[in-house]
Amino acid sequence: MADADPPEGTGGIVFFRTENRETVVDWYREVVGAETWLEQPGCTILSFEGFRFGFCDGEETESEGILTFVYDTTEAVDELHQRLGEATRETPRENEQYRIYQFFADDPDGRTVEVQSFLHETPSV
Repeated sequence: MADADPPEGTGGIVFFRTENRETVVDWYREVVGAETWLEQPGCTILSFEGFRFGFCDGEETESEGILTFVYDTTEAVDELHQRLGEATRETPRENEQYRIYQFFADDPDGRTVEVQSFLHETPSV
């Protein structure tokens, strides 16, 4: 283990392989409100309030993991719940353990999406 401080970075990106890049990218743009950060051959990188995630063409779809989108208010969570319609798994609810208001849904690839709002001040980074 090195004793030196790590170099400064500018953030990160989570990538997923998908067989349906156009469909899944459109869903995150139109429903969640993500924007295209960078378009590359075979890959689209999206951004949502500084959270970057990409979808790349693949022969298999990777659907493990959870993409969590944080909103400022419970009203915004409720609004997104309505927008997601049949993609939602449940109605929004308070999670006392984590002090959040949340629900889960499925994106077009079957990947788990969580939508939440903190019920207290947002942690500082």
